[in-house]
Amino acid sequence: GNTVIGKGRPIVLVHGNGEDHHLFDTEIRQLAEAGFTVYAPDSRGHGKSTLVSDEPVTEYHYADMAEDIYQFIKALGLKKPALYGHSDGGIIALLLEISHPGTLGIMAVSGTNLSPQGLIPSFIEEYSEINKKEEDPLITLMLTEPHIDPESLKKIRIPVLVTAGDNDLILPSETEKIAAALPDSEMVIVEDADHGSYIMDSEIMGKLLLDFLQRRWS
Repeated sequence: GNTVIGKGRPIVLVHGNGEDHHLFDTEIRQLAEAGFTVYAPDSRGHGKSTLVSDEPVTEYHYADMAEDIYQFIKALGLKKPALYGHSDGGIIALLLEISHPGTLGIMAVSGTNLSPQGLIPSFIEEYSEINKKEEDPLITLMLTEPHIDPESLKKIRIPVLVTAGDNDLILPSETEKIAAALPDSEMVIVEDADHGSYIMDSEIMGKLLLDFLQRRWS
């Protein structure tokens, strides 16, 4: 599953865990209207993303998902595109540029964590309980990964917009840690917002993205 819309500089949007590219319907419209070409794939195990084999998937890893998006960018021949990732999509964005520096031209990440400890404890507790009843490999992924060393974020030399809601599933200290570790970052905490309320069916994130891209994408 892959949505491509608009004409202009390329931006790739990567959604979060358990979602698909429709999370970004509002941003896709905003970005296309502003003159960007928007690529919005469904990541591994999500939406219309097709599996190579019929074997049930027993585990997922963020590194594999980051590699998927890297290969996607390469296959399309995109030259230093922008990438915006929400939640797991933000993790994927960071890992992609750490493992393949210079792939992206600019990046934005929302509601992103470097380790499971960056999530609020009540979220961990709730999903640990759900997973005890019947294990879901995507929930296991969130509870056991990622493990990104803040030091490794120094490899990311491009401008990065880091956002979170003021009532996010991510600890405020985690968002601050990410922004502080990146050499060239801007941090925006959106008021009266949770993990996704300013992104889904909202124009807030799209406006933040457009402002950032217009100012910082040289």
